[in-house]
Amino acid sequence: MPVSEQTYRQLALEDPSGHWELHCGRLRQKPDMGFEHNLVTTRVFGRLLQQLDERDFMVRSNIGHVQRATQNYYIPDVYVVPTESILPHRHRSDMLESYDVPLPLVVEVWSPSTGDYDVDEKIPEYQRRGDLEIWRIHPYDRTLIAWRRQPDGSYTESTFTGGVVHPVALPGVAIDLDALFA
Repeated sequence: MPVSEQTYRQLALEDPSGHWELHCGRLRQKPDMGFEHNLVTTRVFGRLLQQLDERDFMVRSNIGHVQRATQNYYIPDVYVVPTESILPHRHRSDMLESYDVPLPLVVEVWSPSTGDYDVDEKIPEYQRRGDLEIWRIHPYDRTLIAWRRQPDGSYTESTFTGGVVHPVALPGVAIDLDALFA
């Protein structure tokens, strides 16, 4: 049964450990993940955190929400937010952390329980939001698929199986896939 945005926001604030998402107005609980998924997620988060200056960017992992319209709120595995988007809302306990502006990088790590959902539902919504770069990392196939937004609004798709990947909207950042999957 569809729920309103207000009901969703209230539920997500009252039950933060529930990891509630909203897809097409329907509640969806983000499930707990396995060891390999969590290891890769933590490594990506850590490497981004080490390389980004928090005066410019904040790295989030499995907290906060990215939203598109009033019907879709998602909790990416990892994402990067310009610090200027966070600062106006600090010290507000009555607000759900959510971002409706295009982000420089959104990352989903494949898992058996959410792999199809991430690719079929979430990634197209991230593209509709206009996020600048979207990654789907598959820890078992040891691949990274990157969708990069072009000036005309379309996305190019590239697959990486090793080496160093540089997110286009985060100058100076490098993620070594060989080390990530080691």
